[in-house]
Amino acid sequence: MDTEKARQYLSSILNKNLRVYTSDGRLFWGALKCTDPPSSRDREKAAEKSDGETVKVDMTSRYLGLVVIPGEHIAKMEVEEFASQMRN
Repeated sequence: MDTEKARQYLSSILNKNLRVYTSDGRLFWGALKCTDPPSSRDREKAAEKSDGETVKVDMTSRYLGLVVIPGEHIAKMEVEEFASQMRN
């Protein structure tokens, strides 16, 4: 797919619900709000720090808010479409 077709496709799925599967096996579900060019690497240097406490809770899902997933960690993306959306 050439660059212009890729841009058009990404523009067409903005604000649609996606399921994004990552290389570590996680699934993220939510609306696509924006993309960054591949040269934008500043957020990849972020880190999460734990205070070391162990919490024993059965969490099969949780609300995360805004999530940034670097492209190299995306294994698969699926656009969630319903019959009512496909008629347009």
